[in-house]
Amino acid sequence: MSEPVRFYFDEHVDPLIADGLRRLGIDAQTAGEVGHLNYPDPDHLAYATSEGRVMVTYDKDYFDLHKAGTPHAGIAYGRPWYSIGYMVGALELIHGVFTPDDMRDRLEYL
Repeated sequence: MSEPVRFYFDEHVDPLIADGLRRLGIDAQTAGEVGHLNYPDPDHLAYATSEGRVMVTYDKDYFDLHKAGTPHAGIAYGRPWYSIGYMVGALELIHGVFTPDDMRDRLEYL
């Protein structure tokens, strides 16, 4: 059985979403928790990839990194006006449906 999908949130995504996932038993980490506030996007993505975590973001700059062929453990792209509940539910679905191998180099629109 494969390991479950784990998440890493850039600093623009509300950390309450990570808290909601944790309440469901899902591994979620925020940039602030690991001291990565104000990191450039490529550094966030490199960290998430090195940790095998799907990058959760509202930032369109990750599209360019994805299109350029930058390897990653997955990108989950949402919009800042999505509710916390919607984001938790969408990420819970990714966690329940996809494996880390499925998410590798995949850009998933929430």
